[in-house]
Amino acid sequence: MRHFGLKVRMAVVGAILFAFYGVAVLAAVALFGQGVFPIAIAGSILLVGVQYKIGKWAALRSVGAEDMPEQEYQDVHWMVEDLSEEMNIKKPRLMVANMGVPNAFAVGRKGAGTVVVSRELMQILEKDELEGVLAHELAHIANRDVVTMVVGQGIASVVAIVAQYAVLFTGDNDLADFFLAMVVGQVVQFIVMIFVLAISRYREYVADADAKRAIGNGDPLARALEKISQGNKQAAQASRNAQRTRGRGRQDRRRDSAVDQQVSALCISSPERGFLEKVFSTHPPMEKRIERLRE
Repeated sequence: MRHFGLKVRMAVVGAILFAFYGVAVLAAVALFGQGVFPIAIAGSILLVGVQYKIGKWAALRSVGAEDMPEQEYQDVHWMVEDLSEEMNIKKPRLMVANMGVPNAFAVGRKGAGTVVVSRELMQILEKDELEGVLAHELAHIANRDVVTMVVGQGIASVVAIVAQYAVLFTGDNDLADFFLAMVVGQVVQFIVMIFVLAISRYREYVADADAKRAIGNGDPLARALEKISQGNKQAAQASRNAQRTRGRGRQDRRRDSAVDQQVSALCISSPERGFLEKVFSTHPPMEKRIERLRE
């Protein structure tokens, strides 16, 4: 069975998430009575569905993605057509964006996917390197792991909301309970997301392996990852220098950080930050990915 390890991990995490979801629904019934059961089921499914749709739209909007003109980027469209046929998936929608860093990401499901490529990426990569990156993103769509991540995030939100209401309705419903509910909701959501992150790093290895298989060689993608990593470091240093020079306020820095967080989990490379963020990173270390590709 192809990607047996990934499928087992997705099945295990899916079962755990379903268990969290079941506990959340039962907690809602305990708080509000049995009459709320169908509402809780319908409402939670609707919430996850809306979050999936909004999440895709928000990711594209956050980077200002635009449709990639086929006349201007004919080679890219041809590469994606060939790779899609190789991977037995429908050619995804192609979009281009000025992301400030060389990167790419995929959203959507098999049969209705979208791949976004930054102009900065296409400027620094050779043709075979870009083909490796595109194959990596198509592998995410083919393996359906993008949908798993988004649905997992939606379930985490449902569980967090129920936890917040549980605190409010079992307490005095005062200001202290409100703040406690917010804290409990964040903690519960983080706990659920740990299980989602458990497959996130592994899925990157699988997508790398699929890309290597599709293009017949892992070196082009390895070279692309090296250039992407170097480009991200240079962009981060340039941003820090610009902030010190212009003396930008905290509000501007928060806005830039929010954009990064929306898409970094989906991108082929996520920015390196502090120690805890590395521990709970959605991506494995870049050097390990490059080493595996060149084995």
